Amino acid sequence: MDGLHSPILQFTAMTRQGFLLALAGTAAVAAKMSTGPERLKVLLVLAHPDDEYAFAATVYRLARELDVIVDHVVITDGEGGYRYSGLAEQFYGVRLTDPVTAHRRLPEIRRQETLAAGHILGIRHHYFLNQKDAGVTDDVAATLKDLWDSAHVERFLELLIARERYDFVFTLLPTSGTHAHHTATTLLTLRAASTFPPEARPIVLGADPGEAARQSWSGLSQYAATRPVQAQPVFCFDRRRRFGFRESLNYQIVVNWVIAEHKSQGLFQSDYNLHPLERFWLFAGGAQRALERTRDLADRINTQTGAEYVHTAKSA
Repeated sequence: MDGLHSPILQFTAMTRQGFLLALAGTAAVAAKMSTGPERLKVLLVLAHPDDEYAFAATVYRLARELDVIVDHVVITDGEGGYRYSGLAEQFYGVRLTDPVTAHRRLPEIRRQETLAAGHILGIRHHYFLNQKDAGVTDDVAATLKDLWDSAHVERFLELLIARERYDFVFTLLPTSGTHAHHTATTLLTLRAASTFPPEARPIVLGADPGEAARQSWSGLSQYAATRPVQAQPVFCFDRRRRFGFRESLNYQIVVNWVIAEHKSQGLFQSDYNLHPLERFWLFAGGAQRALERTRDLADRINTQTGAEYVHTAKSA
C-alpha cells in the first residue's frame, strides 16, 4: 500500500474519534511550524485501474503545472477487466483473456499500468485496496454488502483524509446505468467525507467526461447523498485547450498517453481523442464554502499558470 499502513495501523486500537483528535493536534502543531503557504491537496478515489482517465487532463494540470499534491486510491484489483485484453496477450506474454489466468496475473499488470499512468499525471502516492472486481454489474447493494469489505474501505478513506487533510476529493459521477462499482465508490467516498465537521470536510466532486458543457444531472433518487448543489457542472476543463509553439499542443495528448499505458484494456484504447470536456459536479455534502472554493479551483485550473498559483483555501 505504498507506505500508508505503517503510520495508520499505529492507531488501529484507538477509536475513530480519538484518532481524529490526535491527527488534529498534530496538524495544528505542524501548521504553526510551517513557514510558507500550504499546497493544495487533491485525492482521487476510483473503483478501477484506468478510471483516472475521467479527469486525466485536470489532474495533469493540477499536479504538473499548478504544484498541487494529488494522491490516488484504487478500490478494486481490476481482475474483472480481462474480456478485451486480447491485444495485450502478445505484449505481456500472458493469456489474459482466460479468467483463471486473469485472476492470477491481471491485478499486478493493472497495478503497474496505473503506476505508469500516474507518473505521467504527476500523482504522488497510489493506494491499492485490492477489493474484488467481479466484472460489470449494476447491483450497487451487492457490491457494498457482499463483494467488498465496505467498512474497511470507508475507514481507510476516513483515516487517509484525516492524515492528509485533502481540500478536494475527485470521484466518478454515479450516473444512472453506470457500473455499480463506480456508484459504490462514490457512496463510500461521500460517507467517509461526511464524518468530518464542515470546516474540516473535503469538497467532493463527481466527474464525467463528455461533450456537452451544459449537461444536466440531479443525482440518484435512491441515494440522497448524491444530490449535487446544482444540476449543471460547476466547472469544465477542455482537453482541447491549446498551448505551446504555434498553439499546436493540447491536453488531449496527455489523456491519450494515459490511455496508452492501460494496454490490458483493449476496448479502452478506442477512446483516443473522445470526450473533450472533463465535467465536474459538486455534491451537496456540506463542506464549508464549498461552491466558492470550487469556483476558485476552477478559475485557477482554467486561467492561471503554475507560477501564479498559491494555496488560499485553508487560510481564507
